[in-house]
Amino acid sequence: MKSPVRRCRDVEQGRNQAGAGMGTTCLQADQRIPISKDVITASSTSAMWFIRDACGIVCAVITWLLVLYAEFVVLFVMLLPSKNLIYSIVNGTLFNTLAFFALASHLRAMCTDPGAVPKGNATKEYIESLQLKPGQVVYKCPKCCSIKPDRAHHCSVCKRCIRKMDHHCPWVNNCVGENNQKYFVLFTMYIALISLHALVMVVFHFLYCFEDDWTKCSTFSPPATVILLILLCFEGLLFLIFTSVMFGTQVHSICTDETGIEQLKKEERRWAKKTKWMNMRAVFGHPFSLLWFSPFSTPDHGKAETYQYVV
Repeated sequence: MKSPVRRCRDVEQGRNQAGAGMGTTCLQADQRIPISKDVITASSTSAMWFIRDACGIVCAVITWLLVLYAEFVVLFVMLLPSKNLIYSIVNGTLFNTLAFFALASHLRAMCTDPGAVPKGNATKEYIESLQLKPGQVVYKCPKCCSIKPDRAHHCSVCKRCIRKMDHHCPWVNNCVGENNQKYFVLFTMYIALISLHALVMVVFHFLYCFEDDWTKCSTFSPPATVILLILLCFEGLLFLIFTSVMFGTQVHSICTDETGIEQLKKEERRWAKKTKWMNMRAVFGHPFSLLWFSPFSTPDHGKAETYQYVV
């Protein structure tokens, strides 16, 4: 049974709240204060987003280097030395296209504001402008001094409260949240596809080299060829498993409309339940089109939803 996570620190009560006997308690569902999404995002969407975290930057650079290594082995060890021109063109085009989309998705996931709540907006003047009724309270984050909307969590790496935060991923050096979850899902999908494609090509290349002379199946020496192919096989298998699992968990999280943090903390569901298809459209945009698979397309979320300033 899921129990509500009660975080009652730093509470701002209604100015006209009467009676000393009224304690500081979390709001009930009918007491939440609806605020337009534009108010939350106005100060955070225009600036360039990049997290200056040493571990995250190193992991992001390693990600790019691993993809470039796979490109090198696929092109210069397997495809260019091949005698079958059609095989080389088809597989080269497919692999490079998937790799390009994977790196583009990674860049968008890394440099897109995941849904950060404006820092320091928990001022007395702003809280008064919300016109709280007696008994109503709003919560502010003690770490970044911002009013917390519903389903927002504070990230210790980004040092911000993130709307619908799923988790912080060092491989993209960013949180996965409301605004960049699409790009993270595409990144895991395209990495899984190029890993699978590379593994299939490695198997075919090994079979080709065993049947033919090793000195003729590659421009590199036989020992160097074997080492490069084994390393690519290990890399492809590792990332195929890892990204496939991540892709599956992300799709499940989207369909159930429950983030990884909410599942981990077993938070009580306080938002309206929608169909799986509606949840998918909320992340990838309205309506369904091939743009869902493009990292260059910003999702059209339709009418801006309201957020509740309570956790």
